[in-house]
Amino acid sequence: MDLGPVEYVVIEFPGNQFNGEVAPALARLVESGTVRIIDLVFVLKDADGNVTSLEYDELGEVAAAFADIEGDADGFLSDEDIAQIAAGLHDNSSALLLLFEDVWAKEFTAAVLDSGGELVAGGRIPRDLIEALEI
Repeated sequence: MDLGPVEYVVIEFPGNQFNGEVAPALARLVESGTVRIIDLVFVLKDADGNVTSLEYDELGEVAAAFADIEGDADGFLSDEDIAQIAAGLHDNSSALLLLFEDVWAKEFTAAVLDSGGELVAGGRIPRDLIEALEI
């Protein structure tokens, strides 16, 4: 199976102020073929540190826009994954956990593999460091 790189991101919303405004931007990435959603989970952490995880369809109007995004969201993130991620969240916050395939990189990934190449390192440079470079 041809598969592009798979990544995860955790986006924290302090004060449980998630409003769903990221959904249209994510929908455009999916529609353009840039990414494919593999799983998407919301985590709520109250002021006492109690954690609840919810699928997008359990959040009501706040996350209604996520229902229109094409993807699998098939429960690849386990309860253990969610607990580990939630442990790093601040109390009284919420988070969007997103597992996605970088569809844009499928052809390049296939070319690397076909030429005998192997990914040995990768990572993300923090936004504040990039902004400081004034690229």
